[in-house]
Amino acid sequence: MCGPQMSALRVIAVDGPAASGKGTLARRLAAHFDFAHLDTGSLYRAVAARLLRQGASPQDQVAAAAAALDLQAADLAARNLRTEAVSQGASVVAAIPEVRRNLLEYQRNFARSPPHGKAGAVLDGRDIGTVICPDADLKIFLTASLEARVERRFRELRAAGADTIRPRVHAEMVERDRRDSERAAAPLQAAPDALKLDTSNLDEDAVFAAVLAHIEAKEIRRSAP
Repeated sequence: MCGPQMSALRVIAVDGPAASGKGTLARRLAAHFDFAHLDTGSLYRAVAARLLRQGASPQDQVAAAAAALDLQAADLAARNLRTEAVSQGASVVAAIPEVRRNLLEYQRNFARSPPHGKAGAVLDGRDIGTVICPDADLKIFLTASLEARVERRFRELRAAGADTIRPRVHAEMVERDRRDSERAAAPLQAAPDALKLDTSNLDEDAVFAAVLAHIEAKEIRRSAP
């Protein structure tokens, strides 16, 4: 599937709520096709982490917009980007229109001109197929039940050494889902032409296989006389 028949595939958009499996899928697709990968959530995490380091609130719209405009490579390499405090802060700054505008062109440039000479790009986030790359060659929207996503995030946090409990993770997930879906700027939603896949009862291998099968079927239809 990496041969000439895949030549039309250049940009893959993977969207979905927290802990739906989009990051894992995006990384596997990028490796499979030798594409560049951008976890767009890391941009918002980097903004939130920078604000927290500065002692500013993620709700400070002026400070958040300035941080997004001046984002540096060192911000994206910060060690605490996966902590729950940064995750919650990222969801807050992601709802600020000026932050999204300041990061928009960075993401589009990545898709248009993938780094390191790669032939294509895989971007994952919450508005890739609807706002960032509405003309992506392939759009995927992953979802999963709240219970499945809470369990995944709880295990991820505990594996990282975080001292947390399921009720707290549940409450934070509910609040994050609310912010992501209700924000005025690019709310979380599936593009009409996206492949929608519920991962509640699927492991990462099953999700990957389902997406590859969809790509193959799509390419067969495209190349049919």
